Amino acid sequence: MSRTDLQPVSRALISVSDKSGLVELGKALAALNVEILSTGGSAKMLMEAGVKVTEVADHTGFPEMMDGRVKTLHPTVHGGILALRDNPDHAKAMADHQIGGIDLVVVNLYPFEETVAKGADFHSCIENIDIGGPAMIRSAAKNYGFVTVIVDSSDYQSVIDELGETGGKTSLELRKKMAAKAYARTGAYDAAISSWYAAQLGETYPDRLVLAGTRQQILRYGENPHQTAAFYANDEKRIGVASARQLQGKELSYNNFNDTDAAFELVAEFDPKVSGPACAIIKHANPCGVATAPTLAEAYRRAFACDTTSAFGGIIALNQTLDAATAEEIVKIFTEVIIAPEADEAAREIIAAKKNLRLLLTGGLPDPKAAGRVIKSLASGYLIQDRDNALTAQPELQVVTKRAPSEQEMKDLRFAFTVAKHVKSNAIVYVRDGATVGVGAGQMSRVDSSKIAAAKSLEAAQNAGETTAWAKGSVVASDAFFPFADGLLAAAEAGATAVIQPGGSMRDNEVIAAADDAGLAMVFTGMRHFRH
Repeated sequence: MSRTDLQPVSRALISVSDKSGLVELGKALAALNVEILSTGGSAKMLMEAGVKVTEVADHTGFPEMMDGRVKTLHPTVHGGILALRDNPDHAKAMADHQIGGIDLVVVNLYPFEETVAKGADFHSCIENIDIGGPAMIRSAAKNYGFVTVIVDSSDYQSVIDELGETGGKTSLELRKKMAAKAYARTGAYDAAISSWYAAQLGETYPDRLVLAGTRQQILRYGENPHQTAAFYANDEKRIGVASARQLQGKELSYNNFNDTDAAFELVAEFDPKVSGPACAIIKHANPCGVATAPTLAEAYRRAFACDTTSAFGGIIALNQTLDAATAEEIVKIFTEVIIAPEADEAAREIIAAKKNLRLLLTGGLPDPKAAGRVIKSLASGYLIQDRDNALTAQPELQVVTKRAPSEQEMKDLRFAFTVAKHVKSNAIVYVRDGATVGVGAGQMSRVDSSKIAAAKSLEAAQNAGETTAWAKGSVVASDAFFPFADGLLAAAEAGATAVIQPGGSMRDNEVIAAADDAGLAMVFTGMRHFRH
């Protein structure tokens, strides 16, 4: 291979916290006659493996000190990394000060993110902020014309392969690629530190916000084929689509990711220890049907019955282990994704017959009470807010009508309001006996949402061979207050017997009076759940 952009690798500096693949890398470099400089535990591991290593302290002539805080922060190191090999002044400085060139820098950073994730104290987190590592990484990346930098052990082999193919040299293309990756790593590292520090100071919204993520996969396209897309994971470690293992099926699409996340966040509201088996079926980030039941299969059947048309090609989320009986029901129609904490072997075998059906297993449920933030991009900026983690399953309810809800009505009201939290505004949800029987979502008018939900309840009844709309005798939830009585009256006309809504309108008294006139029971939650 004859190329002018190739640069020889004669000396490498290795200082890694994560020592995965370190010995293999060291042996491969030694076999290529590369001199290895190293520090601390990295040097010790290499030497114990029989790899010849020069301690950095011996190279610089300056001892490691201050509990290891000062070891690579030395002109001999940074001069060797940053020197432009084709610059006469740089070459003279190297000769005058006995600075040898460093051609390969292999550094990964102190485990700051992992330390924070473990809940370590303030001092421990501070001590796990790497200083010399980012400095060497950034220096090497800046001097990409002559120096190769590696920050991820997954890149060891590709670099070794190229060195073997070129007689111990690296290409400009590889060095640029590694440099870009290096800056992304130090950027993410600094983002993690700044976010943590802001939290320590109680700054929910600091003056400067830094976001970081790790690419998990490039998607075929975005919401539409003309849009590109990728999925990135952050450091939140929340159970869900990002942490799930996919057992089978095609890669998830952009819309699959979005809808599956919405489905699993909804079903997680129903703790199986409290609510029993629950199923949520989602289409376009809105619930087609949600239900609880004594068995998971029955919960699925009841959720599916709410809107059999929309459920086709939807996302199914379950709050407990997928069993064979439920799997048998699910595979009767086309489904895009199933997400559940686990699946037994019998269920996996049934799903396996549908090769394109994605099965995601998460190992648990996300905590609906956990804090977090939601980020939406706008032109030239971001909107950031807290995750809506209010406990909608058990709000403090105020009965405002003459008639109080029955015990069953109250149970269904709580269920309906929980579902409404996950429906695009304006949201209207009819529920009967622990299952949705009509959902109206995303309309500009709450009255229209009520009418759509009522129409869907009639359609559901007809599909089941019945003539009376399932909204008859149901309860209804609204994600926000009724500004006028018309929305409430539309729900009453549909057959609802009880209403749950936030309250807080200037016309609450008019709405309450209308509910009393219609013989409805109504409760206020004092909490709105818009989802735009």
